[in-house]
Amino acid sequence: MDSPPVIGDLTARMIPRHSSLDSLKVSLLVNLASIRVSKEELRHRVMLPKYLRLAILDCILRKDDSPSAAASSSVAPQPLDDLTPEVPLMVFVNPKSGGRQGPIIKERLQNLIGEEQVFDLTEVKPNEFIRYGLGCLEAFASRGDECAKDIREKMRIVVAGGDGTVGWVLGCLGELNVQNRQPVPPVSIMPLGTGNDLSRSFGWGGSFPFAWKSAIKRTLHRASVAPISRLDSWNILITMPYGEIVDPPYSLKSTQECYIDHQSLEIEGEMHPSTNGYEGVFYNYFSIGMDAQVAYGFHHLRNEKPYLANGPIANKIIYSGYGCSQGWFLTHCINDPGLRGLKNIMTLHIKKMDSSEWEKVPVPKSIRAVVALNLHSYGSGRNPWGHLKQDYLDKRGFVEASADDGLLEIFGLKQGWHASFVMVELISAKHIAQAAAIRLEIRGGEWKDAFMQMDGEPWKQPMTRDYSTFVDIKRVPHQSLVVKGD
Repeated sequence: MDSPPVIGDLTARMIPRHSSLDSLKVSLLVNLASIRVSKEELRHRVMLPKYLRLAILDCILRKDDSPSAAASSSVAPQPLDDLTPEVPLMVFVNPKSGGRQGPIIKERLQNLIGEEQVFDLTEVKPNEFIRYGLGCLEAFASRGDECAKDIREKMRIVVAGGDGTVGWVLGCLGELNVQNRQPVPPVSIMPLGTGNDLSRSFGWGGSFPFAWKSAIKRTLHRASVAPISRLDSWNILITMPYGEIVDPPYSLKSTQECYIDHQSLEIEGEMHPSTNGYEGVFYNYFSIGMDAQVAYGFHHLRNEKPYLANGPIANKIIYSGYGCSQGWFLTHCINDPGLRGLKNIMTLHIKKMDSSEWEKVPVPKSIRAVVALNLHSYGSGRNPWGHLKQDYLDKRGFVEASADDGLLEIFGLKQGWHASFVMVELISAKHIAQAAAIRLEIRGGEWKDAFMQMDGEPWKQPMTRDYSTFVDIKRVPHQSLVVKGD
């Protein structure tokens, strides 16, 4: 696979694995990330010139990508080297993340690199920045502004939030490929969520340090010097009989483009003549079943009583409690159809790599949660797929999993005790398949709702007794770029 484009002097030379030169560069980057950097040095390295900062903010507030006359006339006639930062950074902060510490972290960031380069996601959505903010830079560049052109090409994004926030920003940035507005800025992560699996996978850690004031400056410096790696993106399309999803995650949007292939794939249930659709993108995992139901309960408790969710440790304790209260550990003692295995309501088809044929894959009877995983990290850094030996991979027809191999690892979790042993990595999850594309058919029957989640953002999927809901997953053609923190 080709290396990502060069963005800045230190960022992009991707070297083959296992080379001594690679080890030397990694060591160099670690040293660079740990050195002391003054506020003035950091600002000189990442801050945009004032006229562009103000013009970008003005365009976003006006929701217009054309710079105003006042902004256009304020271009200072200075040499390019005096204006252009080495690696310009724009930061997005989710104030609801980090045990609700987001506003304090946002204030620290604004103090370091300026208010105009730090955006509160409750006030400025990433798609608004991409449409109007980047559009403003592109407008300046089209008029011959070399500084704006250079900044647009070198820009990097920092996201302060959890996996769902990072996925939201990555998804919006992916639209630049669709619009043919390259280059797409790579993303760095400041982990403020509960699981932070995306952050863990790319070396940014599982939580933000307690000494966060000094850590913010180091993180911004690392974001400007560290190399870039690639990440597969996965499109998900949900086709449901009618109705709508209440409070869908940010990355899941309503769509009219619903199509179900009747010719190449047998449908076991009934299909309603009129359908509604939702479409989105995920980067780490999609799941259906008990794990998503527990996540849904925790998510709503956190929104209703935010004072309980005041940090990663408290979040995990509450999360574990929900696993018990939802019946995952007591399934055999409770006669509730909602707690029975997914085999009763779900049919799974997959396409393997380089194959155009759908293949039906049996779902084991005992499985109560099915997960399609892209990274090695799930559930706060666990690896439920496991480190598989080559003999086992060959026997099952699997390949070694990686974040950019074009495959999802599909596994199942049984009752809560099984999931617990998987989460402490005493055993691996129930391996089901590796797939380049997935089709789930979910038949409602006795189920009133099915719980789903992607990248830590859960929702309740309404079901009907007589008609099926379909979930289609396929890889997005363009990969995302993520800055490696280690």
